[in-house]
Amino acid sequence: YVLFFFARKSVIQLDLANTKKALIVPAFETLRYRLSFPKSKAELLSMLDMGTLFTFRYHVWTKGHAPTNFAKWRTATTPYRVEWEADFEPYVVVRKDCPEYDRRFVGFGWNKVAHIMELDAQEYEFTVLPNAYMIHMPHAPSFDITKFRSNKQYRICLKTLKEEFQQDMSRHYGFAALKYLTAENN
Repeated sequence: YVLFFFARKSVIQLDLANTKKALIVPAFETLRYRLSFPKSKAELLSMLDMGTLFTFRYHVWTKGHAPTNFAKWRTATTPYRVEWEADFEPYVVVRKDCPEYDRRFVGFGWNKVAHIMELDAQEYEFTVLPNAYMIHMPHAPSFDITKFRSNKQYRICLKTLKEEFQQDMSRHYGFAALKYLTAENN
């Protein structure tokens, strides 16, 4: 409920319908199977400080959400812009006519990364919402992440799809897409 309220208000205020913006909903997670969802940002911040919540994937994949700039989010009262970085995979609210997820990336791996890369290539502005948030709850590993972790062929296939995607980005966006290739190699 809180997420919907703030996201809806921001959609109107930031004129999402008429601009190329991707509104970032900061993501958090808990390691607990039962949690009272925080009713306010202040309550969420208190839970962060107590160690009940963490920034999303903080323990295993900080790169995915680091550009959100959680330190800035803690005190932000207005939306703020962030730049694309390699492996960025935030949860976003976008217009219906935005690029679709690339269908090559089914199962585990690179679906959100590729989508955010495409949005960046199309010059979407990434705007972090200061009062919206989501919380990921723990669950059993999916079939696909289990395959990714245990099957070398799955990882090789995903690597091939990533390379193919990046080549397609280069062909479609030309010089502007070079940053996606060089970011992967750093």
